[in-house]
Amino acid sequence: MAQTVGLLTLFRKVRPSKPPSSDSDASTESYSDSDSEDDIEIDSRPLNEIPGEVRMTLIVRSDLKMGKGKAAAQCSHATLALYKRMADASKGSYNPTLLQRWERGNGQAKITLQVPNQEDMDVMFAQALSLGVNAYIVHDAGRTQIAAGSATVLGLGPAPKLVMDQITSDLKLY
Repeated sequence: MAQTVGLLTLFRKVRPSKPPSSDSDASTESYSDSDSEDDIEIDSRPLNEIPGEVRMTLIVRSDLKMGKGKAAAQCSHATLALYKRMADASKGSYNPTLLQRWERGNGQAKITLQVPNQEDMDVMFAQALSLGVNAYIVHDAGRTQIAAGSATVLGLGPAPKLVMDQITSDLKLY
């Protein structure tokens, strides 16, 4: 079953309510209540209910040709901003449950990807928001390599990897 949300189509897995009976001639397939992460299709469930690894994703604009130190600093700004927004009860992205899963899970996993330009970054920002993913764009102050106000890094999450992959699956590692 497919559902369109924002810019993405999400899928819901339809499973039988109980395992097929061994007396039945209808099917000889086995049934399991616990699907592997690869078998799960994302539906409109809240992010807290989606199983699997939780990660933060940092997406660096490659067209700006930032030095490695500059890119690292911009990613650090994004990481801190995302964390603060999820930990602050006055923010719309407040989600202590998901933040705790990230903190206690896979070593506070982060992945850094590259995006070719601001237009593609803006599309991913909109996709993230439509899926309820915490998103933050870092704008440079313009003191060194980059023009003031330039969008340098898009930070996403922490959110389940399955949801992040819906947004970033076409991107390459930075």
